[in-house]
Amino acid sequence: MKGIQARFVGAELYFDDLERAKKFYVGTLGLEISDEQVGHHAKFDSGAGFVCLERKGSEPYPSKDKAVLFFEVPDLRAAIAAIGQDRLVQSESAWAVIHDPEGHNILLLERST
Repeated sequence: MKGIQARFVGAELYFDDLERAKKFYVGTLGLEISDEQVGHHAKFDSGAGFVCLERKGSEPYPSKDKAVLFFEVPDLRAAIAAIGQDRLVQSESAWAVIHDPEGHNILLLERST
């Protein structure tokens, strides 16, 4: 199988207490919020990628450990074809979700030029 040229861009973690998690990432790690929807998520950008904290239950697809790894690919349709349509958990026009062997979410996004 030809490689899909996936590039890591960020991670999303789910929390029961989003406010408590947000205070930790801001107060303890000194990260600055780059995007926020109160009660839903808080996103922090860094040079190596982003970390997004999200309230449990707000995701449209299940994850074994409530974590998502985000990867960009140059061509989403080609990546889906290479991986196999049968391995998709869910997809929309701009993204697709597959599970790794342990059930963790891998979200593929088409790389913008």
